[in-house]
Amino acid sequence: MIAFLAMAPLDKSGDVSFILDKNQVENAPERMRVEQARYVGQDNNGQKFLIVANRALQRTSEQPIVDIWGMLARFGLAQGPVTVAANQGQYNLDQQKVTVQGPVRVAGPEGEQLVTRDVTVDLKQNVMTSDGGVAGRMELGQFEASRLRANLNDRTVVLDGGARLKIVQGAVR
Repeated sequence: MIAFLAMAPLDKSGDVSFILDKNQVENAPERMRVEQARYVGQDNNGQKFLIVANRALQRTSEQPIVDIWGMLARFGLAQGPVTVAANQGQYNLDQQKVTVQGPVRVAGPEGEQLVTRDVTVDLKQNVMTSDGGVAGRMELGQFEASRLRANLNDRTVVLDGGARLKIVQGAVR
């Protein structure tokens, strides 16, 4: 049977069908498991985005938590693409929040870089907050702070707790 199924696509005679008995198929212990997930779309402004995850797992339907590993997002902005990468996180289906444990790295189209850790993204409110320190650089200079809060709708970022900025003289003209 296995040899037939392996060779069937090479046969030019047409489609092959078979019946699979649902009682003889193993049930997965997880509610949902996805390998190499890829989501491509456009935002309300017509700008393209791509979100990928190496693996996602919802352990049971009673728990609204999806564990995610190997996250990468790429957003096409007018200035160029922005890339966001993180190792692992969780998505709460009920609260519509993504919680990232560990480092988060952001790279902008003009060499901007931001590194922070332990981030929560509230998809209902379009707000991102970090519980860990934040450091980065941009054309104007370098910055660091204890925490970060970003409003994705207003495109504003607030550095909180010991915020420091080192401006490069003559960098912006």
